[in-house]
Amino acid sequence: MLCGERGLRMLILKKIYILIIDPRKIIFNLSSKGFLNWIPDSVYLRLMHRLRLNKELMLENPKTFSEKLQWLKLYDRNQEYTKMVDKYQVREYIKEQLGEEYLIPLIGVYDSFDEIDFENLPAKFVLKCTHDSGGLVICKDKSKLNIKKAKQKIKRSLQRNYYDPTREWPYKNVKPRLVCEKYMVDESGIELKDYKIFCFNGEPKVIQVDFDRFNGHKRNFYDTNWNYIAVEYKYPTYSEKEFKKPEKLKDMVKFAKILSKGISFIRIDFYLINSKVYFGEITFYPESGFGKFIPESYNELLGTWMDLPKTKVKQ
Repeated sequence: MLCGERGLRMLILKKIYILIIDPRKIIFNLSSKGFLNWIPDSVYLRLMHRLRLNKELMLENPKTFSEKLQWLKLYDRNQEYTKMVDKYQVREYIKEQLGEEYLIPLIGVYDSFDEIDFENLPAKFVLKCTHDSGGLVICKDKSKLNIKKAKQKIKRSLQRNYYDPTREWPYKNVKPRLVCEKYMVDESGIELKDYKIFCFNGEPKVIQVDFDRFNGHKRNFYDTNWNYIAVEYKYPTYSEKEFKKPEKLKDMVKFAKILSKGISFIRIDFYLINSKVYFGEITFYPESGFGKFIPESYNELLGTWMDLPKTKVKQ
């Protein structure tokens, strides 16, 4: 018992130490619980930009990709964006724009974890929260699923508003729900790579591919002709990792162009499974606009590709 109490005390002290040496974690923890909602969005984003990127945020004359994403959070508030980031409602949007055949099969939608009837679920499935990033449970074997642990994770996600710590306006009014989708893997047989297409003013420009997520997360970039780009964005790049040019690359780029029409910036994610394209998700602010580029010149380059709306729209 004493060992257990001692271990608990050490864990608490460790967390306190981490908070002391990294004030960003204090702010994130407070904001994720809604304690900093009284701070105006523009002030909050200036603070986070300084803490995360060690630079002043120039909202009056934004130049870099990071700065322009913060500007869009504040002044490009289209009601349609809420539907586009909602992982359930976006399915209807994709059905209208591309077709239902590009959606991963839906098993169920729930308002709470307790509504799920696990006995009637298949052996493999994926649970996703509709309103945030990270509220995810991947089940590869239902007989081995720790339901109690999964419930704790999902419950925490359902209780938070993703807008609070990020000020990503489209998430502010998304209804917290759960979707259950079919478990799928790509040609690797072990994972599902997604092709994240960065679109600027309706034009697909670069494609991000993440890999080794659970074992030294890495991230490579390519242009739309599948030429490797030597840039790091939050995670290290690995030029020696050769990804074959996706056989449906032209289709993915075409679909991204359709979905990004009329939008200053948007990232459209796709999967390629058994030679078929599936929609993944839509993101308006990669890394919430606080990811670091190496070299920094790419932050400036991507910024030149983005034309901001001439009119500010605040809701």
